[in-house]
Amino acid sequence: MDWKALSIALGSMAGIGAVLGIVLAWGSKRFFVKVDERVEQVEAILPGVNCGACGFPGCSGYAEAIVTSEATMTLCSPGGAECAHDIARIMGAEVEAVEPKYALTACQGGNVPNRFDYSGVHDCRAAVVPGMGGGIKHCTYGCIGYGTCARACPFGAITMNDKQMPVIDEEKCTGCGRCVEVCPRDLNRIDRESRTVFVLCTSHDKGAVTNKICDHGCIACKKCEQECPFDAIHVIDNLAVIDYEKCKLCGKCVDVCPKGVIVNLRKERRARKQARETAAKEATT
Repeated sequence: MDWKALSIALGSMAGIGAVLGIVLAWGSKRFFVKVDERVEQVEAILPGVNCGACGFPGCSGYAEAIVTSEATMTLCSPGGAECAHDIARIMGAEVEAVEPKYALTACQGGNVPNRFDYSGVHDCRAAVVPGMGGGIKHCTYGCIGYGTCARACPFGAITMNDKQMPVIDEEKCTGCGRCVEVCPRDLNRIDRESRTVFVLCTSHDKGAVTNKICDHGCIACKKCEQECPFDAIHVIDNLAVIDYEKCKLCGKCVDVCPKGVIVNLRKERRARKQARETAAKEATT
């Protein structure tokens, strides 16, 4: 073995390694970007679900946007008011009150029959693919009932009832919007807690058609329109539509709707909460 050649080779390798080390050290200093420690502090406060409801790529992206003043501190729906106030403390700023937001489903038509037998994937998006004539249900506007929104919810806030309709638990719902993204009929929406009166139907079929296939569909009778003292609701293209700039949430339209399409969600939420509390008490006795 040529020990001299081996020594030269090893020496050369050591020299090259030393040079590369110097270059890397110089480069790390030359191109070092100082990270504001507040980014890590804000990210630690965020819930870490990376739901994207804030409009940024995950919690880390939102944290960086807050620190660089590209985003407001109240965009995290899962974190809510407490999270916003904690972020404001880190940023040394004040934050306005954050009103809770909840998801709602603009359909109650779980009783609508199928038009044909469906043997495909039990996913709402699969059941409305082009070529199937608008989906498996007789109502081509309403909920498919396969629970895609319930499976997509990262907080377990949506369950399917015995009519295969989504039921939202407001105590778990954070208003993240995942259910909105996956609904192929655009039935799931996010709205603020203080807006309580809603039309839970999206059908534009004529009243006679809707009346035959759905117990809770708008039949365009215009009773709500005639009863409203603020001219805040009108039947447009066979569907009642609320103008929230005029609506005073008086609830008169709720009272006169013969199909129960217009609802006061505040009362509905209270009723569901009471039912959950009653069930919990009965389970412990």
